[in-house]
Amino acid sequence: MTIQLIQYPKCTTCKKAQKWFDENGITYEIRNIVEQTPTVEELAAIYKESGLPLKKFFNTSGIKYRELGLKDKLETMTEAEQLALLASDGMLIKRPLVTDGKKLTLGFKESDFLETWK
Repeated sequence: MTIQLIQYPKCTTCKKAQKWFDENGITYEIRNIVEQTPTVEELAAIYKESGLPLKKFFNTSGIKYRELGLKDKLETMTEAEQLALLASDGMLIKRPLVTDGKKLTLGFKESDFLETWK
């Protein structure tokens, strides 16, 4: 599977990730996280494969996250409810979400990208 850069075009962190891929000559597909929000099934598969806590998939610094008061609500929600919530609005997902079906990075940290995608 091709590397998918699931991102929001106006996000500066996403732009940094895109620039990193370009500078390193790595091919990828761009997917707009708002227009083509990952489905519950896609998110569940990515989450299971990642081994990360589901909370890491939430954009905790986002306006929507704060508006919905998710900091206090996530602990009482089931995994299925959290996945459904993430799939309902791409702005709730930490970005960029980069995956090739086997590997994953959330956000942009150059050291993580070097380790995962180089």
